[in-house]
Amino acid sequence: MTSQPSFTIGIEEEYMLVNPHTGDLVRKAPRSLMPAMKAKLGSRVSPEFLQSQVEVGTPVCASLQQANDELGNLRQSVAEVAQDHDLAIIAASTHPFARPQDQAITKKARYAELAQDLQAVVRRLLISGMHVHVGIDDDDLRVDLMNQATYILPHLLALSTSSPFWTGEDTGLKSYRMSVWDEMPRTGLPHVFESYSEYQRHVNVLVEAGVIEDATKVWWDLRPSARYPTLEMRITDLCATLKDAICIAAIYQCWLRMLYRLRARNQKWRKYSNMLLDENRWRAQRYGIDQGLIDFGIGKVVNYSDLLSEILTLIRQDAIEAGCLQEINHAKTIVKRGTSAHRQLSVYKKSLEKGDSHELAIKKVVDWLRRETLNC
Repeated sequence: MTSQPSFTIGIEEEYMLVNPHTGDLVRKAPRSLMPAMKAKLGSRVSPEFLQSQVEVGTPVCASLQQANDELGNLRQSVAEVAQDHDLAIIAASTHPFARPQDQAITKKARYAELAQDLQAVVRRLLISGMHVHVGIDDDDLRVDLMNQATYILPHLLALSTSSPFWTGEDTGLKSYRMSVWDEMPRTGLPHVFESYSEYQRHVNVLVEAGVIEDATKVWWDLRPSARYPTLEMRITDLCATLKDAICIAAIYQCWLRMLYRLRARNQKWRKYSNMLLDENRWRAQRYGIDQGLIDFGIGKVVNYSDLLSEILTLIRQDAIEAGCLQEINHAKTIVKRGTSAHRQLSVYKKSLEKGDSHELAIKKVVDWLRRETLNC
């Protein structure tokens, strides 16, 4: 057995910059915006592929409580700098009505290369996500836990959904972001590897062929981070509410703790084929928490709240040890009142029922997202 991992946590979020008067995305960010954010937050903030987006990342956190405080501070600080430039931020994985073709790319060599390489695919990339890093120092252990942790990825996606709209249309999906993201290469569920060296050999084939520079361009839903000794979960939408984001991060962290606890008893979580996992991934993308996911053990679609109860029971011991029992139990509240996608749709439909135009109703969704993003 390797020594117990640190299970430290770090969270990255990507916010969209909007005009507070119209609700639309800004096409070009003011030149002074990023320098002002850097002056306030240093390396914790960075530009994104599109000028209408900004990325933040917490430092390495020893607890969920610390991550909550750090992320709340980042949201507030970015919003304050944005306000100084007559802008606002929203935390959602798609903007309710903005169009990709109207957006300007950030002037940076890496982004110019992506634009040249991926063409129309990357020009549609008007999406934001949340990435959660959990510290696992041992390389082989990181890959072993990755192989087992894929099972829970659709469950986490379902709980996070925040992208029901695309260019002003109700798509009928709770996470349309996934449809856009899946057009990119090297996305989707990770493959199963017997060791870290086997994973590295596969990456090196692409590097030596000149297809990618390094493993940072392997964009799976779950991956060994190329920059940090962490297992990085990337499948989730960006939650409007901070409390929801911390809840999902806590469940992911505790799931890894549970898998390690099994390993200490010479047990493992059963591995399922990507064919089966992809079906649950699609159901989470399409329905979120509404229509349930497949329980592969019994071969039936099971209500999401029942699946969640099983998950929370499995990780309860780990949550107690990590001091985040309250955080994981917040998932019950999310299921009861709906994810961000449900709440956005509710704002939109209620506005239409009052007699508002489509344009006003969908702008009200942006206004709701602005408020909820800073509900820290």
